[in-house]
Amino acid sequence: QVQLAESGGGSVQTGGSVRLSCAASGRTVPSRTLGWFRQVPGKEEREFVAAIKWDNGTTDYGDWVKGRFTVSRDTAKNAVYLQINSLKPEDTAKYYCAADAVRYRFSTNSYDYNYWGQGTQVTVSS
Repeated sequence: QVQLAESGGGSVQTGGSVRLSCAASGRTVPSRTLGWFRQVPGKEEREFVAAIKWDNGTTDYGDWVKGRFTVSRDTAKNAVYLQINSLKPEDTAKYYCAADAVRYRFSTNSYDYNYWGQGTQVTVSS
């Protein structure tokens, strides 16, 4: 029902910025929340970064996010974005775009998302 494809990752120096994109397709996308999660090597957990409701643009961020991350969407382009500024080496991770399994719900729990993209790697060098 929902297909997601991330892009925009790469190698960045400390202090730099990156904008990740997630192309979303599927009839039910407009009724879902799309989230960004990240996973570091060796950890099973996918850490919540940010989420946005497609229909009204409501956003939420992980408690650890301190203003360096901004999630947005472009409904005309069927895309969600994650802007990351002032990158730190600890931001190195694979970033995933995901869609909530339940329409019209707003969740920050990765287990509530069942549509996932393939991920895009962000590597921050010091």
